[in-house]
Amino acid sequence: MQQPAIAIDFQELTQRLAVSELNPSAAEAHGILCAMICAGEPRAEESWMSELLDGTDDADLLAQECRESLWDLATLTRGQIQGQELGFAPLLPDESAALAERALALYDWSRGFLYGLGIAGVDVVGLSEQGREVLSDFASITRLDLDDLDDSEENEQALAELTEFVRVAAMLVYEERGRSGQAPG
Repeated sequence: MQQPAIAIDFQELTQRLAVSELNPSAAEAHGILCAMICAGEPRAEESWMSELLDGTDDADLLAQECRESLWDLATLTRGQIQGQELGFAPLLPDESAALAERALALYDWSRGFLYGLGIAGVDVVGLSEQGREVLSDFASITRLDLDDLDDSEENEQALAELTEFVRVAAMLVYEERGRSGQAPG
């Protein structure tokens, strides 16, 4: 699957998503998409787009711009998840953003991933023990207290470790559930 030539700008996508009634951040929207792809949802991109842009006017210029950005993100994401290069990563603000902003985005991404698994109809009972543990860990991330997070080296390291965990955990769900549901590419 060919990846789009443009890079995905986190802040720009978050602004464009304001047309969505769900009003997700770019991280949350990406988490939803990743879960749907990792769960093997055969029409993940279309279902995701429908979920995010339900109720928007197709003729609205802002909705069109959002739709184009979302398709670019969907194409890039599917290519990363299904690729052999292990290039998949959650869409988060870059490292120049404040630690609290990046931690909130990881929280949003994790919440979106759980929501996306629900949309895809993933039943916890059908997952392996490791898969169930991953979902429990994602739920734990959504309960983190981010209010008093300071910019310390220890917190930077913890965020880097959580981000890597989320990346690997999503790929584990893909290996367990989604590989058999790959879209032709």
